[in-house]
Amino acid sequence: GGWSAAEYWDLTEQIFRTIVVMTAKKPRNRQPEYQGTRFLARTVQKTAFFGLKTVWQGSAKVQVSDPSRTIVDMLNEPRLGGGINSTVDILSNYMAAKDRNLDLVIEYADRLGNGAVYKRLGFLLEQLFPETDMAINALKEKLSKGNAKLDPRMTNGRLITRWRLIVPDTWVKGRQLDR
Repeated sequence: GGWSAAEYWDLTEQIFRTIVVMTAKKPRNRQPEYQGTRFLARTVQKTAFFGLKTVWQGSAKVQVSDPSRTIVDMLNEPRLGGGINSTVDILSNYMAAKDRNLDLVIEYADRLGNGAVYKRLGFLLEQLFPETDMAINALKEKLSKGNAKLDPRMTNGRLITRWRLIVPDTWVKGRQLDR
């Protein structure tokens, strides 16, 4: 999942040195290294295993999150996309793809059940892809109470009240954001 799936689906040209793995088990070591390859293990509930495609990697059959699920995973936890800036780049590539499916992204967000995903996606679509007004309006209707951060690792920011989303000051500079 995460940036590893984004690489697989050609949603990024960035090369990550670590492979993201989602698991239902709690590993002792969340950042193991096997035969020179580093992994980042993220524990998720069994019910979160949806939106997967079975693919072959050499002689091994593995499940990879499909492009829509990959976007939802990174909006759920931006560090899985390499941070919010990389996640935005990957979202932009997804939006440029001929097989993008915002209805499926919203459906997956519903299944995942994290209100921050709606806030992040709605805000980003409004800023970068305003022509997706039907999806933006659908996301506005799903907003949960409380505020979320565009990037959970940020330390300060400005509240965009209509999305209940705190956006980093450095990310906002140079952009025209209505409150």
